[in-house]
Amino acid sequence: MTSKDCGHHQKRRHRLFRRICAGFLIFNFILLLTILLVWAILQPTKPKFILQDATVSAFNISSPNLLTSWFQVTLSSRNPNDKIGVYYDSLVVYAIYRNQQITLRTQIPPTYQGHKDVNVWSPNIYGNAVPVSPYNAESLSQDQSSGTVLVLIKIDGRVRWKVGTFISGKYHLYVKCPAYITFGTRSNGISVGNNAVKYQLVQQCSVSV
Repeated sequence: MTSKDCGHHQKRRHRLFRRICAGFLIFNFILLLTILLVWAILQPTKPKFILQDATVSAFNISSPNLLTSWFQVTLSSRNPNDKIGVYYDSLVVYAIYRNQQITLRTQIPPTYQGHKDVNVWSPNIYGNAVPVSPYNAESLSQDQSSGTVLVLIKIDGRVRWKVGTFISGKYHLYVKCPAYITFGTRSNGISVGNNAVKYQLVQQCSVSV
């Protein structure tokens, strides 16, 4: 075989390699374009969260600025999409008072939520002798004296969207639910025994994805 023939075969291999690469790129482009078009047409909507109620078993401040709290909250999540499912890969729930976390994080088991489905969870969230800032301790005493304390129930997690057989990557989920806890003469809670008081809230939550 002459050097001319070798050069000819090498050029053919290069052309074949370029065609394979071009075909691979075109296929990936069409696949990505199809996914984006389906995504744009379906227009996925964020899940809707509602804080249904909260049962307060403990919510006491002690010296020096230590807060003990115990809540059982009922949270519902609704998937408003007709053709998109939601995978909740990880969810944790905890309570915030004046921008300070006052309970441990409670894990909610992973689950899948189908089209238009509703999921309900009732986790316990608690903190035992949690140090709080002197300002927050004073504010809490004042809020309790005035009859109303605002506690934020927060959910942090990761979700994925399911469209047909396609499953998206993971997205951060942030949920904030205001819980107005009343005390004294202003209390609208119902005693459920063992010093626990249940508050019917039915409070819409803000959701960010």
